[in-house]
Amino acid sequence: MMQRLGMILVIVTVVLGGGYYAYRQLVPPPAEEAQGPVYATEKVVRGDIAVGVDATGTLNPSNGGGIQVPGGYGPRTSGVSSYIVDEVLAKEGDNVKKDQLLVKLSSPELETKIENMEKQLKSDKKALAEQFNIPVSELSQINPAQGITLRAPISGRVIGLEVSEGEEMLAGSIVAKVVDDSRFKVTASLTPGEFETVKKGQQAVLRFSEFGGLIEAKVTNVNSSAAPIQRSQLKDAQYAGDGDGKEQYQLIYRVTLEGKNPGLVRPGMLVQVGLLTTALAVGEEPDATQANWLRYYAEVKGYVDEESVLSTAEAIATKIYVDEMETVEEGAPLVSLSGEDARQQIREDLDEIQQQEMDLQQLYAQFEQMEVRAPMDGIVARIESEPGQTIEPGRWLGHIYTTSDMQMWVQVDDVDVLLVKQDAPVTVTVAALPNKTFEGKVTHVSTMGSDQNGIPRFQVGVQVTGSAELRPGMQAQAFIDAGSAEDVLMVPLEAIFEEDSQSKVEVLQDNGMPKVVKVEIGLMNDRNAEIKSGLEEGQLVVTGSTADLLPSQHIQSQDGLLPSNGDGGGEEPANGGDNGGGSQPAPAKGE
Repeated sequence: MMQRLGMILVIVTVVLGGGYYAYRQLVPPPAEEAQGPVYATEKVVRGDIAVGVDATGTLNPSNGGGIQVPGGYGPRTSGVSSYIVDEVLAKEGDNVKKDQLLVKLSSPELETKIENMEKQLKSDKKALAEQFNIPVSELSQINPAQGITLRAPISGRVIGLEVSEGEEMLAGSIVAKVVDDSRFKVTASLTPGEFETVKKGQQAVLRFSEFGGLIEAKVTNVNSSAAPIQRSQLKDAQYAGDGDGKEQYQLIYRVTLEGKNPGLVRPGMLVQVGLLTTALAVGEEPDATQANWLRYYAEVKGYVDEESVLSTAEAIATKIYVDEMETVEEGAPLVSLSGEDARQQIREDLDEIQQQEMDLQQLYAQFEQMEVRAPMDGIVARIESEPGQTIEPGRWLGHIYTTSDMQMWVQVDDVDVLLVKQDAPVTVTVAALPNKTFEGKVTHVSTMGSDQNGIPRFQVGVQVTGSAELRPGMQAQAFIDAGSAEDVLMVPLEAIFEEDSQSKVEVLQDNGMPKVVKVEIGLMNDRNAEIKSGLEEGQLVVTGSTADLLPSQHIQSQDGLLPSNGDGGGEEPANGGDNGGGSQPAPAKGE
């Protein structure tokens, strides 16, 4: 029994002793009356400081060139209106060199226009050269003051020449006709019954009252449209009125025949037309009994080949080279004209030829440029073209950019913008290219900010010297250098305060009391500030004190969870120690 009681006493003693020890360790003794605040300090040190602004933006090419179809510049000309894409030789992302072939084009329309214009120019040059009876190669030597020479448009006989020297000619008036009278043409009038028996190419015979014999002819044109004609206008001796004084009408079809002129046929002659029922053999003489003779006389309308010679300007006939009925060769001079209108016409003809030559040169240039080439070295950003596509001259097909010179736009707030200067150096990094930096410089600083979610933002342009690895659209980080200094005095930012619009710090003196000192500040970053004057290296500046704590706060020991219970001096500050600083208690009163 006594043994059990002893064990109980031992256990109770241990529990009470352990509880007392724990109480003494966890609950400190009442603090002695504080002698003054405790100061956290840092030493004034010498070192290097760099100031800048960090910003983020997207890379974009600053230099580039368009991929464009040739042509389409300036006023519209008679050139090609469209091309066809034959082949596309580049794609997005390709590195290309200047003048490298990117797209091949074709243009059937352009080839046709060149051919037609060459023919027109050749014809106009020939006509003008013939007026002056000179070779085409000498057209540039024409003097408009010499006037105009009208020439025979074809070989044949001159008829209707009634102009005389000194006579004034109106522009567009007929000077004469040149006819090839070896063949003539006749217009016949057929009744509906006769029309049913005729066909194009059918042989016929003609009988003239002015001379005997028959002349062979052939139907060259059959007009299937009939028209009512007054019989009094038809050459028919059997015509008679109906007795009531009214004209009678006949439905008539018109047919054209051509024949070889024996030399006696003239325009205006009346002729009887007989349609042969069977074709004549080679060398066979025509027989009147083999023909079905038409009811109405036909009329010789003229010659198969005949051309009118017109006055091309209002001028005076200065010389007549031929006589009426004279036979001439094509290009032979007929009449010379002179006067201001004639000279003006020559100038217009020369100007027209010159314009045609210029237009033709443009077409040649377009034909030679049916290739779209790279305007510069770079990378193809995009190219919108497919084989078979129809595109017009001057159309933009894509874009080429260079990565050697990039641009990025970043935004900074109203505080940082004061640190950014024009041409300031910039260091650029890209997440896609770790451990690699690119140089740049500030090219633009916005003078006016914009509100973004209540924060003023300013645009800053940065030019970046890039490389082939960079791509438009990459996210980049820019550090804009706002200045740096080496081997200068520095203090932490928390040591500086403003008072009376002046920068000041508190310096802890040897007696433990702080003293307010005015300082001149230089560069500042997010941790330190450069001190230009007011402090010396090694001085202790106050960065905080227990006087700044709220009543419920106290300085924590660095020894862990349990506070120390010794006599060991002042408490360490939360941030002290790096630059030789620490916590310094204020001296006791009376010391």
